[in-house]
Amino acid sequence: MQLSCDKFVSMGVVRKTKSVNRLLHAFDQCETAISTIALVEQFKTEMNKSTVYRILDRLEIEGTLHSFIGKDGLRWYALTYCSHTNPSDIHPHFQCNECGKTECLPISISIPEVYKYNIESAALLLTGKCKNCIP
Repeated sequence: MQLSCDKFVSMGVVRKTKSVNRLLHAFDQCETAISTIALVEQFKTEMNKSTVYRILDRLEIEGTLHSFIGKDGLRWYALTYCSHTNPSDIHPHFQCNECGKTECLPISISIPEVYKYNIESAALLLTGKCKNCIP
């Protein structure tokens, strides 16, 4: 699903800056999640690492992006609207052991209520081989 940077900026949620637009454009051009390391590397000549992290944090707080921890311990980001109609949906992510492709899976997961616990968030990372790496 392609989303334009202008859509997010025109919503009034994100202040219109060159750096924000460039970062959102990277997600607009990619159908998978992107690691913070890859984003810092991609934009190293345009903005410093602190700026990348600050923008990612703000976009996540505002609901434009969501993040999760991959199998390597790195934080990955994806558009909140990647495959869901409700941004608060709990969904699993998949990371390929062969090519490293990391993406949101288009299914929702229902977290059961647990007696004497107040569960506020959940994360599920599935690993294996993606459809392109299965022989």
